[in-house]
Amino acid sequence: MADDLAPLTLQTVVSSWRVDVPTSVVVVLITVAYVVAMRRSTLPRRRAVPFLFGVAGWLISACGFVGVYSDTLFWVRALQIVLVLMVVPFCLALGMPVTLARESWPAARRVIDRCLRMRAARVIASPAVTSAGVIVTPWLIYLTGWYPALLRSDALDTVTRLLLVFCGFGYFYARLQVDPVPRRYPQSLSLLVTLGETLGDGILGVVMWQGGLLAASYYEALHRTWGPSLRTDQTIGAGVFWVLGDVIGLPFLLVLFDRFRTDEGRRAEIVDAELDADERESTRSTAAKTEVDQPSRLWWENNPELRERFR
Repeated sequence: MADDLAPLTLQTVVSSWRVDVPTSVVVVLITVAYVVAMRRSTLPRRRAVPFLFGVAGWLISACGFVGVYSDTLFWVRALQIVLVLMVVPFCLALGMPVTLARESWPAARRVIDRCLRMRAARVIASPAVTSAGVIVTPWLIYLTGWYPALLRSDALDTVTRLLLVFCGFGYFYARLQVDPVPRRYPQSLSLLVTLGETLGDGILGVVMWQGGLLAASYYEALHRTWGPSLRTDQTIGAGVFWVLGDVIGLPFLLVLFDRFRTDEGRRAEIVDAELDADERESTRSTAAKTEVDQPSRLWWENNPELRERFR
C-alpha cells in the first residue's frame, strides 16, 4: 500500500531497494554465463560494456526505486516498461550474446546454427513480427484489463516484464543485425521500421495523456496522500513513455545509421571489385585480340635497335 512507502524524493530514489527473486536469479545467471563466455571468446571486451549496462538497468527496474514504486505511481510503472522494453534489450543486443555463445561453446554453435536455418526462425525474426512485439504489446497492456491485472498480481507482473525484455531483445536483435540472424534485411528497412515504432509510441502517449484514467479503482484504493494527483500522475507517465522512448531511440538511430553506412561501403567495395574484374577481363580480351590480329614478324623485328639497323 502507498501508506507503507515514503514520498518519492531524491533520497528515497537512492535508498529504496527490494528483493525481486525471479528477476535477480535470471539476471545473475545471464551475467555469469556472459562473463564466462567472454573469457573463452575472441570478441572484443568493449562489447561487454553495453551488456553489463543492460543487466544493471534490468536489476534496477525490478529491485531499485523503479520496482519499489511501480505499483504506486503510474509514471514509475511507465518508466519501468520503457526500461525493460527499450533500454535493457538494446544494451543486451549490442553485447552480441548470440555470437558470443557460438564462439564459446560448440554445442551452442550447433543448436544456434540449426535454429537459424529453420523457417520458423525467419518468421519470428522478420520485421513484421519483431516490430509487432514492440509496438502492439504496450497497447495491449495499457488499453486492456492486462494493466490492472499486473498491478494486482506479482506473478503476472514478473511474467509481463520478462515478456517485454524478450520482445525488445527480438526487435533489436533483428534490426541491429550485429549477431548472426536467420535472414538479413537492408538497414534502410530498419530505419522505416524505427519510424513506425516511434509513431506508435507517440500515439499511445497521446491516448494516455488525453484519455480516461487507467486502473483508476486500483490507484484510488491505495489512498496515496503524497505525490501528484491521479490525472497528473498519468499525464507524467504519458510523457515519460512518449518522450523518454523517443530520446532512448536516438542512440539506436545512430547505430542504425552507422550500420547503414557500413553496409553501403561494403556494397560499394563489391561493386568496385566487380567493375575492376570486368575491366581487367576486357583488357585481356583486347590484348589477346590485338595479338591475334597483328601479322607475325621475325624475331629481330621485335627489337627496336635491330629493326632500325636492318631497315
